[in-house]
Amino acid sequence: MSDDATDDQAPPPGARGLAEATAREAGAILRERLGGVRDVQFKGLVDLVTDADRAAEALIGERIKGAFPGHRFVGEEGTRGVEAEAGAAFGWIVDPLDGTTNYAHAYPHFAVSIGLEHDGKVVLGVVYDPMRDELFAAERGRGATLNGAPLRVSAEETLIGSLLATGFPYDPALRAEGLAVWGDLMHRCQGVRRDGSAALNLAYVAAGRLDGFYERPLQPWDMAAGTLLVEEAGGTVTRYDGGPFDPYGREAVATNGALHAPLLEVVARHAPDLVPTSPGLPS
Repeated sequence: MSDDATDDQAPPPGARGLAEATAREAGAILRERLGGVRDVQFKGLVDLVTDADRAAEALIGERIKGAFPGHRFVGEEGTRGVEAEAGAAFGWIVDPLDGTTNYAHAYPHFAVSIGLEHDGKVVLGVVYDPMRDELFAAERGRGATLNGAPLRVSAEETLIGSLLATGFPYDPALRAEGLAVWGDLMHRCQGVRRDGSAALNLAYVAAGRLDGFYERPLQPWDMAAGTLLVEEAGGTVTRYDGGPFDPYGREAVATNGALHAPLLEVVARHAPDLVPTSPGLPS
């Protein structure tokens, strides 16, 4: 659990309940439409959007607009229905369907992700897996839970004993770095999973099911809620260079804390814009 929350950073009254209920509502839409006839469109070479994404985000936007009309809103599928006041301190960061490619293939591993930030710092995060009915939630300074039960990151202390996860860019031309890190880690850990949902990967780090996660590029809605889960479950989240995590950045490394330095070192070995900060791992 983090200890840096202040009263002015606390989510406004009702925000957590709204986020949890809305995530369940949006998840029900996704679950009901899975396997049916869907409208699948391409936003890029392999980047998809479905009618379910849009329906779920429309519902989330409507709920948030109704409860907090003055808050900012960033959603993956472009919903901008919330009229933000000038200089609004709170902003919602929403992915109505994290794992769209999985969903389009009826592969049942995806989630709804709803985060709330205050002046650039995430203070509330909810990730809901509608296929397993698992609701992960966290408030800054108040810990993280799974269906109401407290979460804690794993106690694993060695890379060779760890299970990690990552993802790859939609653009195949940008996958070389990720593949290089993957290949290196496959000799240094028990396994690296690539299952198509950054939000669930982060939730699993918080739950101790995974020991670490790394990925870039990401979007804010992929990671905002999940990174707070990790922090509030006792883990560590940074940029690839080890600097403070930025919810509006494009990358995240999240671990149980004990594995953070060795994972960062492997990542830096294959990132052309980074230089490893300490020796230790053999070539």
